[in-house]
Amino acid sequence: MSLTKAPEPESAGGTSKAEPEREPKPEPKPEPTAEPTAEPQVEAQVEAGPESTESEPAEPTEPAGTAEAEQPAAGDRNAGRRRLKAALWPPRLSRGQLVVALLLFSLGLALAIQVRSTNDHHNQLRGARQEDLVRILDELDSRQQRLQQEKAELEQSLAKLENSSNQAKEAQEQTRKKMTELGVLAGTVKATGPGIVLTVDDPQGQVKADMLLDTLQELRAAGAEAIQINDVRVVVNTYFTDLSGGGVQIDGKKVAPPYRFTVVGNPQDLTPALNIPGGVVRTLESHQARATITQQQKVVVDALVDPKTPQYAKPASK
Repeated sequence: MSLTKAPEPESAGGTSKAEPEREPKPEPKPEPTAEPTAEPQVEAQVEAGPESTESEPAEPTEPAGTAEAEQPAAGDRNAGRRRLKAALWPPRLSRGQLVVALLLFSLGLALAIQVRSTNDHHNQLRGARQEDLVRILDELDSRQQRLQQEKAELEQSLAKLENSSNQAKEAQEQTRKKMTELGVLAGTVKATGPGIVLTVDDPQGQVKADMLLDTLQELRAAGAEAIQINDVRVVVNTYFTDLSGGGVQIDGKKVAPPYRFTVVGNPQDLTPALNIPGGVVRTLESHQARATITQQQKVVVDALVDPKTPQYAKPASK
C-alpha cells in the first residue's frame, strides 16, 4: 500500500506548492495577501456609494416634516379661537355683573346730563347781552355783601354778649330778637319791608306746579326773606301739586291764576334774578304766560301758617 502526501491548500495569493522536495523561496513581502483584503474594502466603498447618494436627496424633505408639525399647531390655534369665541358669545352675565353694569350706565347717564346742562348754561351766558352780564355780576356782588353784613351782625351780637355787664338781660334781648326773626322765617309772624310783587298771568293754563317752584327757588336764591303766593304763606315745607282738572295746589290749598308773589327782599337783587337769560321770566313767556314785576319800597306779607309741633324731631343735645 503506497502512501501519498495530500496537496496543501492554496495560499491566499492563489499559489500552491507543487513539490515538497523543493525548498520554498522566501517571499520578501506579503503583497499577494494584502490585495484580497483591499478588494473587499473597495467593494464596500463602492457599494456604500449608492447608499450615500440615495440618502442625499432626503435632505429637502425636512421642510415637509416641519410643515406637518405646523399643521397641528395651526389646528390648535383655530381650536383656541373657537373656544374663545364660545366663551365670549353669547355673553353669560351673572346677577352681580348685571347690577354693576346698570349702576355704571346710570352714572354715565347722570354725568352726561350734568355736562349738557352745564354747557347749556354756559351757552346762555355766552349769548347774553352785556347789560345782562353786568346785572348778573351786580347780583352776585349784592349776595356777597349781604352775607358779609349778616356775618358782621352775628359778630357784633357775640361781642355784646361777651362784654355786657348784665349778660342775662342782654341774652334775653338777643333771644327775643332771634325769636322774631325765626317767626318771620317760619311764617308765624307778619313781615314788611322793601320788595317786589310778581304777577304771573296764565290765560292758556300752561303754568304748572314745577314752574311756580322754580320761581320760588330763584327768589330764595336772590335773598327773599318772606314770600306769599296769593293768600298762602311760603315756608320751609311748602309744596306744590298739579290738579287733574287744571290749576295748582300750594300746601293743599287751590290757587288760581293770576299768581301773585309778594316778596320781601332787596328789589335790586330780586328783579335781575328773575330777568336773567333763560330764567324765570323767559321760561314763563315761552309757555304763553306773562310776568310783570313791580318794585316797591314797602310790601306786606300778612298770610300766616299754624305752627305744628313736630312728631318725631326733637332738639338734639350737644
